[in-house]
Amino acid sequence: MEFVGIACGTGAPDPGCGDAPETLRRNGIAEMLTARGIPALWNATLYADPAATDPCSAVSGICERLALRVPDIVSRGALPVVLGGDHSCAIGTWKGIAQALAPRGSLGLIWIDAHMDAHTLETTPSGRPHGMPLACLLGYGAPDLVTIGAGARLDPEKVCLIGVRSFEAGEAGLLRRLGVRVIRMPEIRRRGLAAVMHEALGIAAAGAAGFGVTLDLDALDPRDAPGVGSPVAGGIRAHELLPALEPLARNTALAGVEIVEYNPHLDRDGKTGALVPELLAVMLGARRGVQRRAA
Repeated sequence: MEFVGIACGTGAPDPGCGDAPETLRRNGIAEMLTARGIPALWNATLYADPAATDPCSAVSGICERLALRVPDIVSRGALPVVLGGDHSCAIGTWKGIAQALAPRGSLGLIWIDAHMDAHTLETTPSGRPHGMPLACLLGYGAPDLVTIGAGARLDPEKVCLIGVRSFEAGEAGLLRRLGVRVIRMPEIRRRGLAAVMHEALGIAAAGAAGFGVTLDLDALDPRDAPGVGSPVAGGIRAHELLPALEPLARNTALAGVEIVEYNPHLDRDGKTGALVPELLAVMLGARRGVQRRAA
C-alpha cells in the first residue's frame, strides 16, 4: 500500500484538517503498519496551490493532481490509501481510481460519513467544497470539479452511504432521484452494523471492477473521534466499526481506501489520530499477502 497525503483543508470551514497528513506521517503511520505485517510506504504529500483565489479553485487544482497520481499506484499493483485533508479530496481519489479501472469495468464506493456530501452549487448553504464531493463524483456540481479525471463518474447504483445523520433536503433529494442507497443511523441501530456493511459490500462490489471505501471520521461518535471539524452526536462507535470493516478487507476487489477530516488541532489526547492506523490495520490486514506480491 502507498499513502498519498492531501494537505488541504481549504474546502472545510476549519482548514486545520490540512495538517493531518503531516501529523500522521511524522507520527510514523507507515512504519506502524509495516511493523504489523502490512507493508506501507509514503508516496507523496500534495499541497494546495497557495495562489488559488477561492476554495473551489484550490480544491480543483489539488484534485486534478491527485487524479493523475492514484492511477499510477494502481498500475503498479499497489493499493492507494489517501489521507486528507477535507473530504473534497474524494473527487480526485475516486475519479482517478475510476479511470484506472475503466478498461475492466466500473468502480463501486462505500461512503461512511455523518453527512451526505452531495450538495451542488444550487443547494449548498455554505458554499464549501467539502459538502459537494459525492455530487461531483456522480456528475453534478461545479464544472471545474465534475470534469476532473476526464469526467469519470460513479454509477449511483454502486454507491452506498453509511452513518448519515446530518443533511439538507437538496442533497437528499438528489441522491433519492439517482437511486443511491443511504443507510442512516436509525437503520444501523435497528439492523446492526455488520448487516449494513454486508449490504454495502454487495452494492459496491457486485459487478464492479473494484470498490473503494472512503471514511470521514465524523461518521464516528465524537466520544471516539473528537478531532474532526464537523462532529455530530450519535454516531458509530469505534468498537462497532472496527470489526465491521474486516469483511471489506477480505475482498480482493478492494481498490482504494481514503480517510479524511481528521483535524489534529481539535483532537483530545491524540485519540482520533491513534484511531487512524487502527482502522487501516483492520481494513488492510487481510491483504498482507496481496501487498507482498505487489511489492
